[in-house]
Amino acid sequence: MSGNGFSYSEQGGEAAPELAQEAAPTATPSAPAAFGLFSSDIKKNEDLKQMLESSKDSAKLDAMKRIVGMIAKGKNASELFPAVVKNVASKNIEIKKLVYVYLMRYAEEQQDLALLSISTFQRALKDPNQLIRASALRVLSSIRVPIIVPIMMLAIKEASSDLSPYVRKNAAHAIQKLYSLDPEQKEMLIEVIEKLLKDRSTLVAGSVVMAFEEVCPDRIDLIHKNYRKLCNLLVDVEEWGQVVIIHMLTRYARTQFVSPWKDDEVVEEYSENNFYESDEEQKEKDQKVKNTYTMDPDHRLLLRNTKPLLQSRNAAVVVAVAQLYWHLAPKSEAGIVSKSLVRLLRSNREVQYIVLQNIATMSIQRKGMFEPYLKSFYVRSTDPTMIKTLKLEILTNLANEANISTLLREFQTYVKSQDKQFAAATIQAIGRCATNIAEVTDTCLNGLVCLLSNRDEIVVAESVVVIKKLLQTQPAHHGEIIKHMAKLLDNITVPVARASILWLIGEYCERVPKIAPDVLRKTAKSFTNEDDLVKLQILNLGAKLYLTNSKQTKLLTQYVLNLGKYDQSYDIRDRTRFIRQLIVPNEKSGALSKYAKKIFLAQKPAPLLESPFKDRDHFQLGTLSHTLNSRATGYLELSDWPEVVPDPSVRNVDIAESAKEWTGILGKKEKPTEKFYSESEEEEDESASTSASESESGSEGEKEDKEEDSSDESSGSSSSSKESSDSESDSKESTAKKTSRAPDESDTEDIKKKAKGISKKRSTSNSSDTESTSSEESSSDSKTEPDSKSDSESGKSRSATSSKKEEKPVQDRKTPNKQDMFLLDLDDFCPVTTPVAVPTAALFSPSLTADLEGLSLSSSSVIDVTTQVSVPTKTHELLHRMSGKGLAAHYHFSRQPGIFDDRMVSVQVTVTNATDQKIENIHIGEKKLPPGMRMHEFNPIECLEPAGSITVSMGIDFCESTQMASFQLCTKDDHFNVNIQPPVGELLLPVTMSEKDFKKEQGMLTGMNETSATIAVAPQNSTRLVIIERVVKAANLGIVPSGQDNIHRFAAKTVHSGSLMLVTVELKESSTAQLIINTEKTVIGSVLLRELKPVLSQG
Repeated sequence: MSGNGFSYSEQGGEAAPELAQEAAPTATPSAPAAFGLFSSDIKKNEDLKQMLESSKDSAKLDAMKRIVGMIAKGKNASELFPAVVKNVASKNIEIKKLVYVYLMRYAEEQQDLALLSISTFQRALKDPNQLIRASALRVLSSIRVPIIVPIMMLAIKEASSDLSPYVRKNAAHAIQKLYSLDPEQKEMLIEVIEKLLKDRSTLVAGSVVMAFEEVCPDRIDLIHKNYRKLCNLLVDVEEWGQVVIIHMLTRYARTQFVSPWKDDEVVEEYSENNFYESDEEQKEKDQKVKNTYTMDPDHRLLLRNTKPLLQSRNAAVVVAVAQLYWHLAPKSEAGIVSKSLVRLLRSNREVQYIVLQNIATMSIQRKGMFEPYLKSFYVRSTDPTMIKTLKLEILTNLANEANISTLLREFQTYVKSQDKQFAAATIQAIGRCATNIAEVTDTCLNGLVCLLSNRDEIVVAESVVVIKKLLQTQPAHHGEIIKHMAKLLDNITVPVARASILWLIGEYCERVPKIAPDVLRKTAKSFTNEDDLVKLQILNLGAKLYLTNSKQTKLLTQYVLNLGKYDQSYDIRDRTRFIRQLIVPNEKSGALSKYAKKIFLAQKPAPLLESPFKDRDHFQLGTLSHTLNSRATGYLELSDWPEVVPDPSVRNVDIAESAKEWTGILGKKEKPTEKFYSESEEEEDESASTSASESESGSEGEKEDKEEDSSDESSGSSSSSKESSDSESDSKESTAKKTSRAPDESDTEDIKKKAKGISKKRSTSNSSDTESTSSEESSSDSKTEPDSKSDSESGKSRSATSSKKEEKPVQDRKTPNKQDMFLLDLDDFCPVTTPVAVPTAALFSPSLTADLEGLSLSSSSVIDVTTQVSVPTKTHELLHRMSGKGLAAHYHFSRQPGIFDDRMVSVQVTVTNATDQKIENIHIGEKKLPPGMRMHEFNPIECLEPAGSITVSMGIDFCESTQMASFQLCTKDDHFNVNIQPPVGELLLPVTMSEKDFKKEQGMLTGMNETSATIAVAPQNSTRLVIIERVVKAANLGIVPSGQDNIHRFAAKTVHSGSLMLVTVELKESSTAQLIINTEKTVIGSVLLRELKPVLSQG
């Protein structure tokens, strides 16, 4: 970062690198013997004391190295303090440095002895060596005695004006120590902080902001003038300083800028225009939308300057930038942090834990950010339980209709895990998925019922508890499951599970009137041996049965109440007395006994299965409070966005003063930039082209400024022309221009125009791609492109540069892409190509799709796609001629394999002109597709004659969803909002297979992958021909040969992922049939089952 090694050691409170290197060779051959377990400490220390009192500097130096080595190993060397402190005035600078390292460690413990040498430290503050001055200040601030507070204050003031940035950095660290020793010095320390905040050194910036956060975090006014400088220095500050500055600027921005999130809400309100609204009214409304929110240039500056830090090697920096984007960026731009956070999951488990906690909180509110990276959250067998649980939490948050089938297959594997805590958490996750996604509720319930026969008690117990919660949501449909659980009561021994079953039977005893009394009889026998939790539920069951079925259970309930009356637990005894008085009426009974039935059998609200991370979003991400989910000491809350825009002029810096300071620097530094990169031929070529284009664009920008207005605030255009480069000299030049003039609020439009003009002037060869790229980069103020897109563009520009390096002359080259300067290319870590800036839903990355296709059962060589059996004649109205001003459109599904893409469903659109005039340029306009959905447009129809009709083909990838594909059908003069919604049967392609293969594949798709229903079939519909005709008409299925007359089999695969869809119709006696669907895609399977049921049952 800053290139000065001292900055790293200072943050940790250890020695500077020079000192550390000298202290390294401490382990001499005699060390093991000297430091042995049974050696006497007195003898060891006597040896070192003699060496320290020696007249030879070499002996003293050797002794000090050994002592510092002891400290590094964590051994106590405090009794050597008197011998060491004598050498504080040594003339040998190497000894002096090591003595200061020792004193920094022990000055606080041996305060009296350290005070004796205070005059030496004061003299050292004037030493010509910057390391000695800094070390003396550090030792002085480590002596925590109130009596020397004035001396420390004076030393800090002097050090804050020191010529060496390293000494000024140590002054900033000393401020915090002095404040904790004597808080009354706060006002004087704030003056020093204000002075140091104006420092232009990257070495000082992080330390002084840390002092600001400790001493006066509420003095936001000190930051105003230094805000832009801190933003521009941020990239060059050392890593831990970056973390502190980013957190401080996050808090600052929340107080100084208005919310960028309102913009999203406003745009949604105006997204659809009214039917009878004229174009002028629409334009007025659009203008209002544009005027509602304009991002402050300073707000944009912060977002733009922190974005490169997402590629930092330090995980803390990446998390800090991620929380900044989460709390400050528009929702459409926050998505760029997801790829960087996913990259951190390759770090050690401690980093993973913190990162996953932040992702878990983010994924609750904005699923689309992390859906493309679903595969990165799959649990590995080597993960510790805490990581597994967090990944499971994120997978549950990301579950939706499109990916639930893949996730349920993952969960099936997790349930078998040897880690029982994780297996139990997986069952809870299945329960949450079942409540959140209605389509898979039955599938999950069936899967959980299957788990009840598991050998592991913990798995069974957790399944029972989750089933109980799910049944509460819709108990009317699940009488059979309650009966099944009642049968398991004899085998289950876990108290929580037994109590849950008894509660269910008691709550829904009227649905199982024969079983409930028998369960009470069995549990009454074992009442004395049960756990307290189970006993309470036995009492409740008895009370409910007494109220609903007193004939059969009156005596049993009285027997249970008598057992409870003399139980050892007072909770059981109290509950028994309460229930007896309430349900058994007698003379002493009060008025409550009349309402016993209402009290016990009241309708209970269904429990909400929510994420444990739902309430954490009120803490700032990346903080200790967020990790612990409770307020930690020193936590500073983020304020709400201000309603009214605060005055932006407070951040303007005095123009004349800053111009004087920077003109000299700019003049000196413009020439050497080309020589800096001239170490190798390749670098020379690249830097020459970069600097040439930069200087040209910079000079052109300055000329335009002079022509327009010499004192105008339009310097944003000239500075933005240099934003495409992140080199050190470039950032300084842009810093100078930004601080010398106030930024223009509407500079984004100017930037676009000027950048385009410059790129046109510079381009001497025909390369429109490069022009568009550069113009997009220059307009990054106003819109942030998706991260993955920019990465791929940078990849293209790099390959182009390398291939044409020798052919093209240097002058003809374009400015290299902004991304070329980054150290890491994140595409190496996660090959996902889906854009992340806009929240995306069910679109898998190519690598994930390939994996799923590998797991899919449809890759067998004996299963082939066949031609369609039946083409539906039914057409659907796309646009009525009245709504379309004489233009009518209908569509139908041709059931042909996709000609545009294998994953697309073919749609035939017939367009008719019902007017008496030509209709020109019929084409597809704006598309409003759900995330992940793709569309291949038909070629524009240039002209359609009156009463003419034409049929065109288009392809739509519905992503295995029945959601509507909305788009605009446009003519030369008008545009009409239309939509296409596919029946689930059209999302399939028919396949051929043998009966043997069908049975084999069906056997592998059981459990959660199987959906079935029993339907009544009219006699005239029970013949083979009728069944085949009706099924293939409703869905695009292939017919599988069957050796039995009463069983009809059909097979297909999904167009998008190629997953098998197996349909079986088995005719039973008494005009009924069982319809079974086996598929990995459980959502599509359940929807297809719903659609086929009426087809077969109707007369």
